[in-house]
Amino acid sequence: MSAVNVTMGAAVFLLTGIPGQEDIQNVWISLPFCLTYGISIVGNSIILFIIKTDPSLHVPMYIFLSMLGITDLGLSIATIPTILGIYLFNSREISFDACFAQLFFIHSLQCIESSVLLLMAFDRFIAIRDPLRYASILTLPKITKMGLVCVLRGVAVMLPLTILLKQFRYCRVNVLSHSYCMHQEVMMMACSDISVNNIYGLFTKLLTMGFDSLLIFLSYVMILKTVLSIASNAECLRALNTCVSHLCAVLIFYTPDIFLSVIYRFGKSSSPLLQILLGYISLLLPPLLNPIVYCVKSKHLRARIIRMFVK
Repeated sequence: MSAVNVTMGAAVFLLTGIPGQEDIQNVWISLPFCLTYGISIVGNSIILFIIKTDPSLHVPMYIFLSMLGITDLGLSIATIPTILGIYLFNSREISFDACFAQLFFIHSLQCIESSVLLLMAFDRFIAIRDPLRYASILTLPKITKMGLVCVLRGVAVMLPLTILLKQFRYCRVNVLSHSYCMHQEVMMMACSDISVNNIYGLFTKLLTMGFDSLLIFLSYVMILKTVLSIASNAECLRALNTCVSHLCAVLIFYTPDIFLSVIYRFGKSSSPLLQILLGYISLLLPPLLNPIVYCVKSKHLRARIIRMFVK
């Protein structure tokens, strides 16, 4: 009975900033976050605007890039309120419903981004393996269906986890170690039996991001095999150069998430600061760097951006 009373009396989670930095004014800590969010939102918005307004970019490669940009924008928007709320306004409280909604969107969008990166790997494989049939294989209706499947998969994976979290009783001190809500952390705050959620969460992680990363790896094995069969070294390098941007996006997205998952499950004695920094990197780095990488590597995007600002 007392557990229920505690849950009803404190229907909020308390978010945490960077440990050990309490003496520094929050406004100074907020500056890099504001700069990161500003660059992420402006960069992805510019890429989306250019792809939409330039008919010559209405090809599969750039349509998939626009999907990636929309997902990165969603991730930035999902985390802005709580992270900047802490460092700008010292607002640490978040209601249960708002916390569940935030973790649902964060993890769903991460799952969607993983799916989009897999589609982009498939796009590069088709472009290199069968360039003559590239446009006929990846038509606009097929790409639309692929994007819809990515969204449905992300929602279908996270909705049961979020519903299960809402059924738990929370009777402990609900202080989270991050500036945003994550499924693993919120789950550990519950006083109920979380074994089903724990097993299902690990299963879905392996089935989605784990399976996607394996297929991306196999795609690049096939791409490398195809490229090595090309007689000319110049053509071989040209074909591999078209994959550099996507490969950078894959490494930026998966590397911090893999380290964070390993630390959460096996590194119980690891530094809390390391966990928090990896959490920020996994959420903030892909939306920040993806537009920069693609603008640097894509001559069409770079020329279009320069032309837009020169005008």
